[in-house]
Amino acid sequence: MRPSRAPAEDRPRHIGFLLLPDFPLMSYASAVEPLRAANVLAGAPLYRWSNLSVDGEPARASVGVTVAPDLGLGEAGGLDQLFVCAGGNPAAFDHKPTFARLRAAAAAGVAVGGMSGGSYILARAGLLGGRRCTIHWEHIPALIEEFPDVLLERSLYVFDGDRATCAGGLAAFDMMVDLIGRRHGARLAMAVSEWYLRTQARSGEEDQRIALRDRAQVANPRVLKALALMEERLEAPLSREKLAEAAGVTLRQLERLFARHMRKSVAGHYQDLRLDRARKLLRQTSLPVMEVAVACGFIAGGHFSRAYKARFGRSPKAERTPE
Repeated sequence: MRPSRAPAEDRPRHIGFLLLPDFPLMSYASAVEPLRAANVLAGAPLYRWSNLSVDGEPARASVGVTVAPDLGLGEAGGLDQLFVCAGGNPAAFDHKPTFARLRAAAAAGVAVGGMSGGSYILARAGLLGGRRCTIHWEHIPALIEEFPDVLLERSLYVFDGDRATCAGGLAAFDMMVDLIGRRHGARLAMAVSEWYLRTQARSGEEDQRIALRDRAQVANPRVLKALALMEERLEAPLSREKLAEAAGVTLRQLERLFARHMRKSVAGHYQDLRLDRARKLLRQTSLPVMEVAVACGFIAGGHFSRAYKARFGRSPKAERTPE
């Protein structure tokens, strides 16, 4: 039995997807398929969608598949909603005409959103200042460094007025099902979920990442407490003594626990976390090397460069030079 159609506008809601080069196919498919299912299950054209590209040429996904555009970006003002779908390194995308067209669409009343790295593009266009949003966890360090006025949440998806952002991947499906439910009722939203064998709904507030104990493959609560503090304090690292105090053990005990569970010293693991963050910033932003160092808790540039080369086999400056 098909769900009854909730009252809605007479015409289908027109949603556009701006597919940037190397866009994530999973995010795109996860957003489009629920719209198709909603139409089928409701027995009416509740939604229609169009693909857009920056230059009018087919957009190439990260897996090599190309998608032909239906509209030019200059026609985006006629949409009801427009999502920017970006992956790879969205911080490298700096196309001012695209930013101007996105601003024009928003000014024309189009609800704009971002999927995966799409929030970075919206921020670059000046459309997320003072707005709550989310982005894929891989791009979080770069986004907060370049756009401190963005109210970032480390969640699956976020609605803030006429802005809708999601972390990408399967979170795009969660966001679209939520949007369908808000517009056409919970019954249709549940039917769409069931259509795709999704038997457990996820709210937007849920964390993007697997729990720390599962990621680290550690169950010891003392170690987990220290690890959580390390991840929170990368720019202003805590001393080993403070970490041990917060974990409720002596420094000697904490070192023994790290040696047993992490196969590293406390300082060694902490430094690796900070260097991993530095690598993301070097690859995803144009921040000067010294600013990257400071943002990752390194005061001396020489120490940062030596530690970076020891871990990754190349200097911070070389990280920005194509191999």
